[in-house]
Amino acid sequence: MASPQAHLGAGPVAFKDVFVDGHDAPPLPLPEGHVYVDVEALPSSNRAHGLRLYRGVWMAENWIRGIAHIRSGGLTARPGDVVLASPPKCGTTWLKALAFATMARAAHPPAGAGDHGKHPLLWHSPHDCVPFIETFFGAGWGNKLDALPSPRLMATHMSKSQGNNHSNSSLMIRDPKDMVVSMWHFIRKIQPHVSFSDVFEHACEGKSLCGLIWDHILGYEELLRETAGNVRKLAQFLGQPFSVSEEESGMAEAIVELCSLDKLSSLEVTNQTAPYFRKGGAGDWTNHMTPQMAHRFDDVMWDKLHGSGLAFT
Repeated sequence: MASPQAHLGAGPVAFKDVFVDGHDAPPLPLPEGHVYVDVEALPSSNRAHGLRLYRGVWMAENWIRGIAHIRSGGLTARPGDVVLASPPKCGTTWLKALAFATMARAAHPPAGAGDHGKHPLLWHSPHDCVPFIETFFGAGWGNKLDALPSPRLMATHMSKSQGNNHSNSSLMIRDPKDMVVSMWHFIRKIQPHVSFSDVFEHACEGKSLCGLIWDHILGYEELLRETAGNVRKLAQFLGQPFSVSEEESGMAEAIVELCSLDKLSSLEVTNQTAPYFRKGGAGDWTNHMTPQMAHRFDDVMWDKLHGSGLAFT
């Protein structure tokens, strides 16, 4: 295990650079007052692809154990912590890469990184740089997060009602119709027999993994349209705005180039465990939904989102 002290003040550290062996930390003991959750006794659905209903949201079983641990006080927040929150298949991997490259730019300059292969994002998947907290706690590895130096950059698919109460959270959402299509393509890699109509029906019924967008804000479509400008907004929100010299050197544009969807999707390390990138665009739902399906889904969205100010164009 590398010494975390060597990285203090250098921005977030990829957790795989702190823990070379993914299993070298002993399991985290349950915190005092931990509430046991009998996951197998929770409601399930034959059409919900192995999900369980927990606190009003359909979740993967191992995530539920992690969320229960977090809600029992397993995660101690620190000043400077940043949590990236999004429903699944809404650009989480891309947001992780952009946020990590932005916060770690002093220790790992993005400009020219591809020429030498020295940037962590070139040898680690974004998911190996920015951990999902519910996954870590679900596996009993919460003490690994305690060992990370500050500022810690973490991610979650939890909604606020499930325990995502960090004050410094950057939220990412996407057109729900594109999210449903992306979710179907992702599920088919694991369960090839699943039909698009099944996934569509689950979404309309609110039985999608982690719920849908209205339960959980940076918009994916806006990030696609104006990536560099939104990276500047992200840096400002994270408390690390670009300096005049960084603007003059093209820092935002260098981060965009390093974290482009084309570059990330071409890296072998990004695709070793699961194909997180497919098209990465907007509007692919028109190739999968009939006009009747799209109209029905729009009605569901209007019912949930009217008056919120959210719109997807």
